[in-house]
Amino acid sequence: MAWIVLVFSGVLEAVWATALGRSEGFTRLGPSVVFGVALVVSMGGLAYAMRDLPVGTVYAVWVGIGASLTVIYAMITGAEPVSVLKVLFLLMIVGGVVGLKAVS
Repeated sequence: MAWIVLVFSGVLEAVWATALGRSEGFTRLGPSVVFGVALVVSMGGLAYAMRDLPVGTVYAVWVGIGASLTVIYAMITGAEPVSVLKVLFLLMIVGGVVGLKAVS
């Protein structure tokens, strides 16, 4: 159960990071509210996962999922250019996350 919560929390990290960028310094209400809710739920899930799993692994997986999904979303929406090297490095992050899960 801790792994499921952790993955969900990592997805929410990408949500709050994207919403933070779209909030324009908290001047736009919608993205600011999404940021706040996603941040609280994401951190709560992170804390929950840390009760059963090693802190280092949990944090690395959470950041890896959040960072990867944030970049992928930015590339899909055209906010960030796509390149072969970026895709390669994203695959390396995903591989590292899967590797941490495999050895835990």
